[in-house]
Amino acid sequence: MMSKSLSKSRYTAFCQCPKNLWLKVYQPEEAKDDPALQARFEQGNEVGDLAMGLFGPYKEVTTHNVDGSLDLNKMCELTQQYMEQGVDNICEASFALEGHYCAVDILRRNGDGWDIYEVKSSSFPECDGEETKLEKYAPDIAYQKWVLTQCGVKVVNTYLVCLNSSYVRHGELDIKSLFVIIDMHDLVKNEYLKVPAQSSQALKVLGMKDEPDYDLSEHCMKPYTCAFFDYCKRRHGVSQDEPTVFDLYRMNFSKKLEHYHAGRITFDALRSEKLSDKQQMQVECTLKQKEYINVNGIREFLSNLSYPLYFLDFETLQQAIPQFDGQKPYQQITFQYSLHIKESATAPYQHKEFLAPSDGTDPRRAVAEQLCKDIPMNVCTLAYNKGFECGRIKELAAMYPDLAVHLMNIQEHIQDLLTPFQSGYYYVPAMGGSFSIKSVLPALFPDDPELNYHNLDERCQNGGNAMTLFPKLTELQLRIPKLGLQKEKDGSLVLSDSLMKLSEIQAIQNEVAASREALLRYCELDTWAMVKVWEKLKEVAK
Repeated sequence: MMSKSLSKSRYTAFCQCPKNLWLKVYQPEEAKDDPALQARFEQGNEVGDLAMGLFGPYKEVTTHNVDGSLDLNKMCELTQQYMEQGVDNICEASFALEGHYCAVDILRRNGDGWDIYEVKSSSFPECDGEETKLEKYAPDIAYQKWVLTQCGVKVVNTYLVCLNSSYVRHGELDIKSLFVIIDMHDLVKNEYLKVPAQSSQALKVLGMKDEPDYDLSEHCMKPYTCAFFDYCKRRHGVSQDEPTVFDLYRMNFSKKLEHYHAGRITFDALRSEKLSDKQQMQVECTLKQKEYINVNGIREFLSNLSYPLYFLDFETLQQAIPQFDGQKPYQQITFQYSLHIKESATAPYQHKEFLAPSDGTDPRRAVAEQLCKDIPMNVCTLAYNKGFECGRIKELAAMYPDLAVHLMNIQEHIQDLLTPFQSGYYYVPAMGGSFSIKSVLPALFPDDPELNYHNLDERCQNGGNAMTLFPKLTELQLRIPKLGLQKEKDGSLVLSDSLMKLSEIQAIQNEVAASREALLRYCELDTWAMVKVWEKLKEVAK
């Protein structure tokens, strides 16, 4: 059904850029892999599943073939069957006509017609009252309304269902308060008129043998960052081997496009253009292959630091659906930290670390208590981009008043190791216009395998891995039932009332242990990287 058919995701891809649609179908391997996007997709599925119960009892039509793919024909049949049987709420309600298919997240009966509810894992009031931010959801819903109307279904209302960012969990999850329902009538009304012509053009694009030619434009970033952006840059002659206008520090995308369309793509072509001081420094350092060092600026930064020094880094998770009391949707939940400690100029480094149990309990109290034990009051603590660590500490202090004085004292004494780089005191061409530690570290230490994150366990080589790995460990551990043993006919031991064998349990335990070790080593490298950067600053400031 789907080889050359439109779905709502394909339709919205076309609305952003026809080339996006073509590449998505015919060259999906060219999409840039984004682990964070995959994590958001998985959380979106969880949100969608939970929202199914928003209006009470429902029927879900999702059906799979033997190979695991969706059985779209069966889903369409079940939808019609449930509609005729008088079911009020149908989830993943599926409809198809020649060249078109869509599944409605929640189709709710309304008199002799139906209401469409499109569920998104976005949180509001991010967009509350701002139509410009809601517009990006209108094409998706308008397409659904059009397909249903063409199938003879009377669509009465159209709604967007999102998470309420103001919701705070207390006790059992209250899904009525967790979700926000937004009437999309006006926005969908405007988009609906465009659907016939745009869907017709989209089908023509799907029928094209050759890739359509569309130049780089605002649609590369609106309403979403296109996964094929790097591919399209290559196709339009933007070098991947040297920095270009698209690598300039803090230049808005529309300005970059202005330079691109005027042919000012390379740094050499940009040299005489009006740029910010930091952008000019980036261009000149890159063209001359020289580093820039403001010794006085670095010295001034270092003069604010004093022994003992505590190098701190947190790891957090973000859950769309709050799991713990006092938690909001997508709130950062701290579950781990690493500390490297330098008591004096001549003292060896100490390392302390904490990783909360991955048993499904709220990790924050344990983190807060241990942090207060490991960092004394009134000492100088270093973080990289301290706003993140400061924010998490403030949240912990607000949650645990008995620890608040100590926690806020730590927060008030945090210095930011990002400052000398963000202030333009130290720049190396290899930083590529980025001052994140993942860019600064390899630029300052290009040949040190000890500081190469790619040499870590592949389970955890970046913050995105850490954010998704910890909750997966909880899921693994909770799979192990706490039941007694019994012996099978073949002599093997299994858990009574369970098909899980001891070998399977051991495999899970081994994976949890290996993953926890991977998390610890990743976080440790983050603070050790800060140590090395601090030492480098001292070296160049002599």
